[in-house]
Amino acid sequence: METQKKRRGDRKDGRLMRELDSLHYVTGILYPNRCDNEAYISQRIDLTNMNAYIAKKNETETEFPYTMFHLVLAALMKTITLRPKLNRFIVNSNFYQRNEVSASFVVKKQFSDKGAEALAFLHCKDEYTLSDIHDYIRRQVTECRSDKVDPSTGAMDILNKIPRFVSKAAIHLLMWLDKHGWVPADIIATDPYYSSVVISNLGSIKLKCGYHHLTNWGTCSLFCIIGEKAVRPIYAPDGTMTMKETLDLGLTIDERLADGYYYSKSVRLLKHLLEHPEELEKPMKEEVIYE
Repeated sequence: METQKKRRGDRKDGRLMRELDSLHYVTGILYPNRCDNEAYISQRIDLTNMNAYIAKKNETETEFPYTMFHLVLAALMKTITLRPKLNRFIVNSNFYQRNEVSASFVVKKQFSDKGAEALAFLHCKDEYTLSDIHDYIRRQVTECRSDKVDPSTGAMDILNKIPRFVSKAAIHLLMWLDKHGWVPADIIATDPYYSSVVISNLGSIKLKCGYHHLTNWGTCSLFCIIGEKAVRPIYAPDGTMTMKETLDLGLTIDERLADGYYYSKSVRLLKHLLEHPEELEKPMKEEVIYE
């Protein structure tokens, strides 16, 4: 991602969009809250090629096998890299271009009702490939499942232990700092709502795909739900039907950032990458021909 010199009005995590057209400039003022501007898009992925690709990769990778989650995460990172409007956010009625492509997700330390959760954060680079994403996740999952507490969870633990009236005052202060981009980096180091996209793998706990809200806290403008895979009908252009294993994705997007055509083309790119996973072996910044 291109690095630009910081100017007055920029945040530590994003560059102020000064070249906005009048429509988008006014939109940020008229509709200031992210949660009031959610657009939901569902997408069904044919898993035929992905299943074969994962099986081939895991012939040699036995210690930490590749999964659908790894491919979905890599495809999202490549899509956001190539479609940079997905990596914008609006805070305090101002549009910003994020300085990096990132993702966050929750790691369950143990699959049980009482199993604790940890927050994982991925900082992507233009030269990353699927292999780099896979290794990054391996390190994150290993760290999250240790006894170490991630920074954001640690900060919340402190707020939960001090007197209630003090913690409420502290949270209101943090919300004010959040509005201006001044929350200390140590507090939000693994906060999922300060990433380009939050990913929730509901399929791993046997739940179907569905809508998930955004938040007015933080800067995240994209949420992705991964549902449970299942055999479903797939219709060809000529109307013929074939039963195939598929995966449903649910995307919640801040509709103020781009128009419908831009989002439609972005989702088509994401679908193409997941149905042609060999494209993920190329660097994130390398263009893809998909239409």
